[in-house]
Amino acid sequence: MEIPGQTVEVPDIPWKTRVALPAQNSAVIVVDMQNDFVKEGGSLVVPAAAATLENVQTLLASARSAGVHIAYTQDSHVEGDPEWDIWPRHCEVNSWGWEIVAELAPQKEDLVCQKSRYDGFYGTQLEHFLTNVWQVRNLVIVGTVSSICVLHTAASAGLRWFTVVLPSDCISALTEFDQALTLRQVSWLYTGSVTRNAADISFVEGNVEQT
Repeated sequence: MEIPGQTVEVPDIPWKTRVALPAQNSAVIVVDMQNDFVKEGGSLVVPAAAATLENVQTLLASARSAGVHIAYTQDSHVEGDPEWDIWPRHCEVNSWGWEIVAELAPQKEDLVCQKSRYDGFYGTQLEHFLTNVWQVRNLVIVGTVSSICVLHTAASAGLRWFTVVLPSDCISALTEFDQALTLRQVSWLYTGSVTRNAADISFVEGNVEQT
């Protein structure tokens, strides 16, 4: 195979125009929406992340009104963490950059899982709560960075046979390529569903419906 050139053709992404999920066994996972990634002055800001805040807020409001569970992943590092050999120092526990952005502040009933790597399931309580406590099978995953922590969390969910849904206006990447990669991988390799907008997702009584 030839080395990719400056432009790469994006394979078709099978967009869903409507995804209806059963509220009783669905959850929303908010990935790493923390000051260091979202806010001006953060150490690893994703420029597109701030623009997703309003969309994520709308989705969370819809989910909460339907009784859908909400979980957050919180990238968390301490002195000597080997990830700081890969990336600039970021999300140090108890720092401003580590905090989840105020616009998406978790509520009392929400789950917050501190994680030390890209995958939200790795070394956290996430799977235990989703499977054993909440008994959910459908996950809407939002947040940043699309091709890193969002994708690895979505992949880990897919490998555990959760149904995964990604609204593209609620995830943010460093490049258009990374965004396309995430949507392609989730919809193809992990047989998830991708929508253009959070508004295309609803939480209802009954079975999953997709068009």
